[in-house]
Amino acid sequence: MGLQETRIESLPFVTAELNYLAPTPGKPRTYAFDPPPGEPKSTALPEAHNVPIFDGRLISDSFSLDREGFALVKHPTVVKDYYDDNEVRNVYYPAVEAFLKATLKADRVLIFDHTVRKRVEGAADIRGGGPRQPATRVHVDQTAVSGRNRVFEHLPDEAEQLVKGRVQVINLWRPIRGPLRDSPLAMADGTTVAPEDLIASDLIYPNRSGETYSVKYNPNHRWFYIPEMTPDEAILLKCYDSATDGRTRFGPHTAFVDPTTPADAAPRESIELRTLVFHKQ
Repeated sequence: MGLQETRIESLPFVTAELNYLAPTPGKPRTYAFDPPPGEPKSTALPEAHNVPIFDGRLISDSFSLDREGFALVKHPTVVKDYYDDNEVRNVYYPAVEAFLKATLKADRVLIFDHTVRKRVEGAADIRGGGPRQPATRVHVDQTAVSGRNRVFEHLPDEAEQLVKGRVQVINLWRPIRGPLRDSPLAMADGTTVAPEDLIASDLIYPNRSGETYSVKYNPNHRWFYIPEMTPDEAILLKCYDSATDGRTRFGPHTAFVDPTTPADAAPRESIELRTLVFHKQ
């Protein structure tokens, strides 16, 4: 059953607060380290909006990376410890590369980094300071510029040839423990996101600058989540697509506080892998 045949409004939902981008003069920018004296950590300030987030589990078979910009997949793994960097790189990386290559019918897949997150009450999200915290603002990991630049950054000798074909940046996100009830992931239906909703924002590192999309509020946005995900499930998130033929190119997403989460729910633990996916054209 596709979304076209389903009355979305008939699905169960929760109402939750999502942090969009507040209006800001100039291009928003955020430092990924302590900013220079007198500079704020970020000029991308949050603007909270209460929105319905629909339970997508009942229609999960209808979600498509090319239409909504996300998909739920079954993907059991043999990884014992996601906090062991060597095991993640030596066991998990090859398994995900093979899975994505087959699932997306890709010619090639390259994983270029991963992030482990564990929510700690009151902790700030600091790079290099232990497990990262859930990202609580609506965003897309890449932009039209930075998504293409990833190819030149990670495969410089082949980049000119590779970008002649179709390139995607796909994030594979999964809970480490489950069923996950704390700080679940919300995904925007890409067909409801207008190009002008996406605001290119600088992410400044000590040795380079990246670019992500912050997202302006639009009442047309339609949001989904998958409740009680288990560790053998994963969400594919589209963070960039070089194709400009009408399919969804960018998938906004964010962690959110589910008001129905039990007080004794275990804090969210998750891992995401960011990958370059190549198709010859």
